[in-house]
Amino acid sequence: MPISPSQLTFESGNKSIRLDAYVPNSNKQLPAVLALYGSGGGVSGMNEPAAMLAAQGFAVFMLHYFDRTDTTQVTDKQTIFRHFPVWGKTVWDAISSVEQHPQVDADRIGLLGFSLGAYLALSVAAVDSRVKAVVEFFGGLPKEMRFFMRRLCPVLILHGEADPIVPVEEAYELEGLLKKKDVPHEIKIYPGAGHTFDSGTWRDAGARSLRFLQKYLATDGQRASR
Repeated sequence: MPISPSQLTFESGNKSIRLDAYVPNSNKQLPAVLALYGSGGGVSGMNEPAAMLAAQGFAVFMLHYFDRTDTTQVTDKQTIFRHFPVWGKTVWDAISSVEQHPQVDADRIGLLGFSLGAYLALSVAAVDSRVKAVVEFFGGLPKEMRFFMRRLCPVLILHGEADPIVPVEEAYELEGLLKKKDVPHEIKIYPGAGHTFDSGTWRDAGARSLRFLQKYLATDGQRASR
């Protein structure tokens, strides 16, 4: 399926925010995936998975949410805590922008997040019913969000057993919460893996992500939301 890469912008907090778009050339409305990078702030490593998902019929949008706070990368927790609510609002506004795209089916929008982006994805999904599925790498749900949580949607948890930055306990705590709430989910903990994966593990995680998104962003997938 031919892909038309482009860069779009939208407004959030009176700031212009970039979206790198990978949208298949199609005359149908497509399921959409909004991708969120980690604290390093780079989207270059996300180009390949974005193109892969687009080739499978997803409209993929990589969100430069750091644009909202004029941030390039984050190295300390204090900055994360200070900006996290604003970044979350930026993700919310990005969903509002994406759902207006003429090739996007607004009832089939999912989030894919890495590390800090995974925390943001889960936090937004906990309060925004427009999110129908989340794929999260190396992240978790902030404990504070459990007090504000209104709902949850299907979640795929992918984590390294030996992650030194985000302990694997975060993955197991999220799994426990999803079980308690009877929310559809899948989990894969990779033995020996840290806060990134080797090439073989990335391939496996990519295949799992694709299957999960196909399952829950299909026409009937939204019915699985809680």
